[in-house]
Formats: sequence, structure tokens, C-alpha cells
Amino acid sequence: MSDKAFAATLRREVERRRTFGIISHPDAGKTTLTEKLLLFGGVIHLAGAVKAKKAARHATSDWMAIEKERGISVTSSVMQFEYDGYEVNLLDTPGHQDFSEDTYRVLTAVDSALMVIDSVKGVETQTKKLMDVCRMRDTPIMTFVNKLDRDGRTPFELLDDIEQNLGIECAPMTWPIGMGKLFQGVYDLRRGMIRFFESEGKGSRPREAEVVKGLDDPKLDRLIGESAAAELRAELELLEGAGYPFDHERYLAGKQTPVFFGSAVNNFGVRELLEAFLQYAPAPRPRAAESREVLPTEEQFSGVIFKIQANMDPAHRDRVAFLRVNSGRFSRGMKARHQRTGKDMLLHNAIIFMAQDRSGVEEAWPGDIIGIPNHGTLRIGDTLCEGKEPLRYLGIPHFAPEHFRRVVLKNPFKAKQLDKGLEQLTEEGAIQFFRPAMGRDQILGAVGALQFDVIAARLAAEYDVQILTEPMGIAAVRWLAGDDAIVLERLKRDNQSAMVTDSDGHLAMTFASEWRLEKAQEDYPEVRFLTTRECV
Repeated sequence: MSDKAFAATLRREVERRRTFGIISHPDAGKTTLTEKLLLFGGVIHLAGAVKAKKAARHATSDWMAIEKERGISVTSSVMQFEYDGYEVNLLDTPGHQDFSEDTYRVLTAVDSALMVIDSVKGVETQTKKLMDVCRMRDTPIMTFVNKLDRDGRTPFELLDDIEQNLGIECAPMTWPIGMGKLFQGVYDLRRGMIRFFESEGKGSRPREAEVVKGLDDPKLDRLIGESAAAELRAELELLEGAGYPFDHERYLAGKQTPVFFGSAVNNFGVRELLEAFLQYAPAPRPRAAESREVLPTEEQFSGVIFKIQANMDPAHRDRVAFLRVNSGRFSRGMKARHQRTGKDMLLHNAIIFMAQDRSGVEEAWPGDIIGIPNHGTLRIGDTLCEGKEPLRYLGIPHFAPEHFRRVVLKNPFKAKQLDKGLEQLTEEGAIQFFRPAMGRDQILGAVGALQFDVIAARLAAEYDVQILTEPMGIAAVRWLAGDDAIVLERLKRDNQSAMVTDSDGHLAMTFASEWRLEKAQEDYPEVRFLTTRECV
């Protein structure tokens, strides 16, 4: 392929890609919506029974044993599908409040986000936290207000709730026809139409039965009833005077969110959402590196590792590094420079994902997520690229844990398996491992306390190691940095019992209370007590 032809192909492949993450508060229906999008994409043909925890089927995006047991998402799944000429990379993030660190890293790998809100509960605490993460990166957000088949707040109340609590303009793109038991579907404000679907079987992709075009279509009163039609016309007249019109530029800048109403479990409003998303959501965007901004249309391949998952296939004890392609083309068997080590790697066994299922990939383009088999060489935050330019992508941090536990090994003869399990599982970044400068304790730190249950369950299931975790007298941990080596050394010497190193060998200090942390900051103003550190 000539250089000119390759450049044209690269531009075309970039333009047809959409890479986004789905975020929500727990139980808002995110996993159900994910499955319905996959049904429309034709990559699955039967939706998983998300609520039936003991059923044989489970949500496609939830593959880990503990997820099936508890009915929640605790890891971030990657799914790729094609729809209407677009290549869609969908990242389903954990909704549980205990998994914000993994969720944050996933949001560094996407170009936009889809926020799911429960129409009964409205904006919740976790929704605000996720919104703050998106705002840090000016990530464009679309909103799907779910569960309109239940009695909840009115559409106008929900729009006001989003605007007041999340500080973002709402631009309605669809409007519900009734609510609760009277909910009949949604009116597509963009196209001035209503689609009526009928299912071809439980859980299958619905087919279009009838279409109403415009509020004056005589079929409207016949299909939804005169009373519902009159109420819809009145609400839309009110909305025209009170709502924000959709502004594409404000959406891309993260200042406005297009809002879609629907019921994922009934397929109402899902197709309207998907089609608008493909039309308006951004294609892969430039990414910030240490030395410059990298355009997706640059011909040399580059990408960043944003996630590592151990034991996706427990039979093979594998570790997979998830890489977001940022520029150029990935091709199987290519050579890329591992920037942290300065060594070249042959990338000949890369895979693409459909949740736990995987297949070999011959090529990938900017926006795509590929998996690279990893034997401990790759870490979260690593940059891989062609050429000799010293390129390093930024913005994938570790967060200081908020909860701490001591590991107690039930069987002392399993010490080696424990070390191996902790090494591999903490590579994933959802939980952190610290060794004290004094003593032999093994300390686990997590942003969310449920991670301790997760790691105990995974050590048992994947490494045959049984552990208990005990609370510790630690309120906070901070990584240490400073330009004055003498002051740093004095701090270490005076507080040796509080010093720890993390799994990457970085020095940190533990504190029994917030008061002790504040006192240390006063006593050592030359030292930086860091709540985050780059994953390098």
C-alpha cells in the first residue's frame, strides 16, 4: 500500500471508530443496557439473566466468578462490535462504589462516556463521583435515563435533577410516552418519529413493527391512545420553551449532555440512543504524551496500557495487558518499543475481546482495544510505539488507598503461591500491596473495601490460597517525593516504622490518623506527600 493510500485508509478507519465507557451508579441498569446494545450489534443473540444470580446464564460482560455470585460488575469488560458501518469499542465499567480506581483508568482509554441514570432514584452519590472523573478530562457524556417502565420522577424533574446536581446542561433527544405501567415507548425528537417494536422471542433483537412520523400523524392517537397522545403533545410544547436545544460543540466540550429516555429491559429507546451516539460521539481524539500531543492519524503505531487482567482464562493462568491504540496501525507480528525498558517487543499474539471470549487480531486502528499476553513485562501506564522517539503517554495514575488490611495466610506452606498471586493480582491496579520497612507484614490497600473480599475470593479460586484479612491501624498512606535528599532521608530515619514500599518499589509513608498526616506535612514542608502517582 502506498503512503498516500495508507494515510487515506488510516483517516477512514479513525473516523468510523467510537470508543466509549458506560458509567452508572450500582443497579441503574448499566449491564442490561450493555447487553441490549450488543443485541443491536448482532454479536449476541440472547440476553443474559442479570438478576438471576443462580441461573445458568449471566450477563455477557460479567465473567468473573464473584460477579456471577453477587450479580455485580467488579472488573471492566471490553466488547467490540460493528453497527451501521461503525466499529464500536464498548468498555463496561464497574458500577459498584468500591471500584472507582479501575473505573477511572478505563475512562482514560475512552473518547466519550454514556451515563446511565435510574429514573426512580435520579442522580446518586456514585453518579456525581463518576461525573467528576469525566469532567477532569472534559469527556463528552451522553445520558440514558433508564427504567421508565417503573413509576418514578417526571421527565422534567429528572432533567432538573441532572442539571442541578451534576452541573451540566441537558438537551433531551427523546421523550417518554407515559411512565410506569402506562409507559409505551419514546418519541424521537431528532427525527420527529416513534418506532414501535415487537420481539421475535424473549431476549432476542426486536424488529420494527410500525413507525409514527410526527405528532400530527393520525396513527399516533390510534397506537398510543388519545389521552396519551394529548399529554405527549402538551409536554413537548412545554419542553420547546424550557429545554436546551442540542449543541454539538457544547456536547463535545463536556458542557452539555444529550439525554435519552427509555427502558433497557424492554428495548425502548435503545436504538435511538445507539444511532445518535454513532452520529454525534467523537471519533478517536489526540492524546497527551509527556513531550507533545499525538494525533490518531499519525502513521507510526503507538498505544498505552491502561489495564491488566490476570486469569481471564484460569486454565492457562494468563495475564493480559489491555492496550488502547492511540495512533497508526497495529499489525500482528509487528515490533514495538517498550518505552519504560527501552527494549523492542514482538507483538504476535494480540487479541480482541467480546467480554471473556477472545480472538486473534490481524490489525487494529486508533480507538481499538487489544489484549497483549503479558508475563510480567508490561505494567499499567506503559507506552508501546514504533520508531525511536521517546514517547510516553500520561494520565493513568495510582490513587492512595483509603482502606487497609493485613494478610493472614491460613496455610503457611502456601507462602510462594500467595506471593505469586499477590504479585499478579495487584498488577491489575484495583488493589495495592505494600511491604513495611520493619516487620514481615503483607499490607493490602484499596480505594473500596469490597476489594478485600474480591482478592480473597480470587486467591482461593485462581491460586488455591486461603487468606484472612485483618484491619490495621492505618488511616492514610502517601507516596513521598522531594528535591532535598537529606530531608527525605531524615524523614525516613525518624519514621522508620511507618515507611512502606509499594509493589513497584516506590517509597510511601503510613499514618495512623489524619492529624499525624497534617503534622508530618507541617514538620517537613520540603516533602511532597502525594495522593496519586503515575503508573510508570
